[in-house]
Amino acid sequence: MTYLTYSDTQLEQLDGYWTAREISQQPASWLTAVQNLEQMQAELDEFLKPILSTPNMRIIFTGAGTSAFAGQCVAPLVMKHHNIRAEAIATTDLVSNPHEYFQTDVPTLLVSFARSGNSPESVAAVKIAEQLVTDCYQLALTCNEEGLLAKHCNGNKRKTVLMPTETNDRSFAMTSSFSCMLLSALYLFCPAENFKTQLQQCIDATSSLFNTQVDKLNNLSKQQFKRVVYLGSGIFKGLAQESALKLLELTDGKTLAAFDSPLGFRHGPKTMVDNQTLVVVFIANDSYTRKYDVDLLLELNSDAEAGHVLAITTSTDDIPNLPDSISMVELSQQSDSLLLLPYIACAQMYSFFSAINVGNTPDNPSASGTVNRVVQGVNIHPLK
Repeated sequence: MTYLTYSDTQLEQLDGYWTAREISQQPASWLTAVQNLEQMQAELDEFLKPILSTPNMRIIFTGAGTSAFAGQCVAPLVMKHHNIRAEAIATTDLVSNPHEYFQTDVPTLLVSFARSGNSPESVAAVKIAEQLVTDCYQLALTCNEEGLLAKHCNGNKRKTVLMPTETNDRSFAMTSSFSCMLLSALYLFCPAENFKTQLQQCIDATSSLFNTQVDKLNNLSKQQFKRVVYLGSGIFKGLAQESALKLLELTDGKTLAAFDSPLGFRHGPKTMVDNQTLVVVFIANDSYTRKYDVDLLLELNSDAEAGHVLAITTSTDDIPNLPDSISMVELSQQSDSLLLLPYIACAQMYSFFSAINVGNTPDNPSASGTVNRVVQGVNIHPLK
């Protein structure tokens, strides 16, 4: 079998087999995830519909690290779709500062994203929520049926939704786990009549990326930029943060990575751009938001300060003199929400190739062993 142009034997020698496989399996896993959700439709409706119709309901999307960034992508869409208070707050904030975030008398649905469900903050956050919020509901989106979170979130006011088994990623970095949990949240909270049609278009486009853009991203990574900046507006800002984390993780910090929004980038962070910097801009399809994304892209090109500028987009028709892009023209009419899937695949591939090209091992990238697949060393202190 070949993944991202490498054979099984090559990947085993590079200690990158699972990372490459889990990135590559995503289109198939997305389809399985939605099929599983369709089979659960009746019980999910029974659980969610009364919650979403509750006056003054608050939804908090939570998780740690990559799992938290899934919530940052979803929360603005849910607020728009349901006209409901929806926020993304990491478990790492909820656990350390619970009284600043939880509101006792506000009915709350806590939606937890977790690959293993065994991170100390995962279970602590749901227990603290139940301790502090009078009317508290729990929904866990997780990849591990045997995890502590999955086991806790069953019963009255609690529900667990499991991702396809293969998305409990065996590699260090979350890839298929992230995208499947993200997709599942979009399916549950932002349904559309043509959801499966749009999803199939994204599946096809992502499968095509694995065939057509691998060499481009690999060659780009071979330039070994010292800094990489990911930029995205709205829901793509959360994706930019996840992209930056993926690069930091897989290169073990050998490549510095940052993120921002296109508008926010001008307010100071842009000073980091030099000829050793790659800037990647996720371009929205939304016609209004897209204007701001394109403005910044053209400005970066005009500045000619960056070592390289790459646009991830569905069209280049409105971007004159663009030097480089990954363009998915077949998705030019797609909603921004599902563009999250092929866009993150591009960032994951670049991170994988970067790890190899700086001499790192993608499946076990932390040379010191001080950073772990499931976080360690966290003491959960009793809440008084």
